[in-house]
Parts: sequence; C-alpha cells; structure tokens
Amino acid sequence: IKWGTDYFIKAHVSQNELYGQVGQGDVDHAYWGRPEDMTMSRPAYKIDTSHPGSDLAGETAAALAAASIVFQSADSGYASTLLTHAKQLFDFANNYRGKYSDSITDAQSFYASGDYKDELVWAAVWLYRATNDNTYLTKAEQLYNDFGLGNWNGGFTWDQKISGVQVLLAKITGKQAYKDKVQGYCDYITTSQQNTPKGLVYIDQWGSLRMAANAAFICAQGADLGINAAINRAFIKKQVDYILGDAGRSFIIGYGYNPPTRPHHRSSSCPDAPAVCDWNTYNSASPNFHVLTGALVGGPDSNDNYKDERSNYISNEVAIDYNAALLGDLAYLIKNNL
Repeated sequence: IKWGTDYFIKAHVSQNELYGQVGQGDVDHAYWGRPEDMTMSRPAYKIDTSHPGSDLAGETAAALAAASIVFQSADSGYASTLLTHAKQLFDFANNYRGKYSDSITDAQSFYASGDYKDELVWAAVWLYRATNDNTYLTKAEQLYNDFGLGNWNGGFTWDQKISGVQVLLAKITGKQAYKDKVQGYCDYITTSQQNTPKGLVYIDQWGSLRMAANAAFICAQGADLGINAAINRAFIKKQVDYILGDAGRSFIIGYGYNPPTRPHHRSSSCPDAPAVCDWNTYNSASPNFHVLTGALVGGPDSNDNYKDERSNYISNEVAIDYNAALLGDLAYLIKNNL
C-alpha cells in the first residue's frame, strides 16, 4: 500500500497541483522492451486550477483517505500525512471542477473519463470514513443529490464509482434508498446480465474477468447489508472459482492449472539484460521469460474462448485495476469461510 501512497504524495506537488500521467500513449505503445531501457522523451502531465481534474484528484483523495485508516494504528504520523493530502486534494477537486482527460488530453484515446461527479462523492465518503467528520458525510450526500447520482446506472470500474458510493453510504447511514440502489444493481447482475456458457458474468469483452470481479465485490458488500445474502455470496464464489480454474484453466499467472504464460506485459516478457528485448520478443511464441506471479489477465470472450497470446491485449493484458477487486473478493471469501 505504501508504495502506491508514496507515489501519490510525490505526484501531489502543491495543494492544487497533481501529476496524473507520465509518457505519451502512442509513443509508449510503439515501444516493446524493458521500462528501464526507455530513453525517449516521456513528458509529465498535471492538473491544476487552470486545467482541472476532479475525477483524478477525487480518486486520489479517496485512495489516500482509505489508506490512512490502514496506517492509523501502525504509523499515525504517516496516516496524518495521508489525510492532509487527501483533504487538500478533495478541496482541489471540489473547488475546480472538470474531467481530467479534458486537461490531460493525451489520455483521451486510452483512459477517457466519463464523468467526475461519482469520484467527487467517492472522495467525500472516504474522507468521512477516515475522519468521522460529519462535514464530509453531509457534503457527500449533498453532492449525491445535487448530481442526481441516484438516477445513474450501477457500475464499479476505474471510471465508475457509483455502486461503491452507494455501498458506503448504505453502510454508513443505513438509509434504505442507498440499499435499494445496491439491491437493484445486484439483482440485475445476478439475474439478467449475460453469462458465458460456463458461468462467468459477462459485462464487457475488455478485461472480462476484471468486470466480473468488480461486480462480485459490490454484491458481496450487498450481502453484508442483508441484501439477498445467499444469492450474492453464491455469485461471488462462482465468479472467483471461474477465475481460479473451474472453467478448465486458471487465469492468474503463476497459479493453478494451466495458467497464462504469455501475458501482454513488456517487462516480464523480456529476458535478463543485456539480451535484446524488442518486437521480436513480442512476436515470439515462447512463454514470457519472467513469471508475473499473481497477475490477472483480461479473460475470455462471451463463449469462454481464450487464447494465451501476447499479441491479444484485450484478453491477455494485465493491469493494476484488473487485480484490485479480486483481492477484495478473495479476502471476503476467506473471512466468510466460503
């Protein structure tokens, strides 16, 4: 956790200034090799008062606030530092509103933001969780209503926090309106959303396993709110079991039966220096030279078809957000002896 939060602190160079991207998408994608061997210009892009990014600043504030809870008992000084940055970033996000990808325009072709409103509320709720300061809860509920988030479709991804917001507000306030939104989302996911023949809930072809893990995480929280507990717990277990190998293979690198060995991941594909690593390495049918243990790949298509090919970035890419909810799912299953 501290590796990530230290990075965010370094990127937050002043109260209303946060660096949000290093490098250019097209240039970086044109390079295949070790990250430490990248010698091209890699400009850094920031958001500030003239170039706002409420989603980026809000999401970072939420992460730092959540992390401060973890560190409070072990390192209260560091927890305090995290909260200071979180509060500043929330104020920045709230006072200077806009989508980060309108300011960091290079991101538009890769991680374009749909909206910033959910991240702003997400930040306020996490700051309440971290501080017990009712000012943040009042602000969260005010913004939730002002933005009409109760009318949004559910979802939980790097770009969507709406269902996460509703879970937290339901837990904190106990209000039925928030519980009803969580139930509506999970009822749809567990009864109406498309499934593959082998039982993966299929939301999107890009990172299909990531999407299933995210949905499972939300509905696990719903179970703890007393919402169709048996159905939602069976759902999370089914999705995680699919990822771990119930469909015939593991989708976690270095784990289980027949796991992926050719993920679309530059660093692990490269042999040790000084051997050359380039597009010939990319095009090779050989397994990656290094095992990226624990990484979740994108996953199968709607018919459970999957090929372990380095060139297929839709099904075989790895990413930080791919693993995020899966860890929560696994922790939930362990905690509940499922």
